[in-house]
Amino acid sequence: MLRSPFRKITTLLSVYYAYMVEYRAELFFWVLSGSLPMILLGVWTEAANSVELQLSALDFARYFIAVFAIRQFTLVWVIWDFEKEVSEGKLSFALLQPIDPAWRHLAGHMSERLARLPFIAVLVFVFFVVYPDVRWVPSFGQVLLCLFTTAIAFGMRFLMQYTFAMAAFWVEKASAIEQTWFLFYIFLSGYIAPLETFPPLMREIALLTPFPYVIYFPAAIIMGLPVRLWEGLVVMAVWSLIFFVLNRYFWRKGLKHYAGMGA
Repeated sequence: MLRSPFRKITTLLSVYYAYMVEYRAELFFWVLSGSLPMILLGVWTEAANSVELQLSALDFARYFIAVFAIRQFTLVWVIWDFEKEVSEGKLSFALLQPIDPAWRHLAGHMSERLARLPFIAVLVFVFFVVYPDVRWVPSFGQVLLCLFTTAIAFGMRFLMQYTFAMAAFWVEKASAIEQTWFLFYIFLSGYIAPLETFPPLMREIALLTPFPYVIYFPAAIIMGLPVRLWEGLVVMAVWSLIFFVLNRYFWRKGLKHYAGMGA
């Protein structure tokens, strides 16, 4: 009985991986487009050399290298794909297939990660060659825990954005919701500054939101910074469950509205 779902998963992954590999040059530029952490690395290391901060210049450099790599694996764009499918009527054809369209989007994202991996590895390797002092060797446990939390972070981020995408059933530009949400994501996820630089109260508030766990949490783990591991996993699980329930609710309501429009 398990063979059929496994075959569906492997087929989806292989098909979307082949599709992604066809656009290797474009993938390279997508990876480069996420190089803002490399710029911020220089800004924060210079700041650490000028004034006393909780992290050293070396810690900041390592942190933003970790942020660059982790964000490459937690990027999500499903809201734009889903919005296009609804507005152009392509969702109707997807609904004829015996599989929830969410699995196709998820397979596309996961396959893109595999195709993107060599570019990420090369860029990180080049950086370590140019700046050998920044190199560090995390423990095996840190690597496994970072991979685990990054996978959960990706799943949570996918659920969040796919839930916002459900608005496409009722409004023309569901992506506007994501763009507003992205402002909070930029400031609270640790993308432009580690949470160690936040005021204590703001940091505690941020840790109750899903944002820090998408980037900061896995980055802090791979660096060996102190984190509240179990508390973080519980927060991630709670937010994932909330968005999963909302997603399924709006999916059912949205399909009725979509069918009512004559699709």
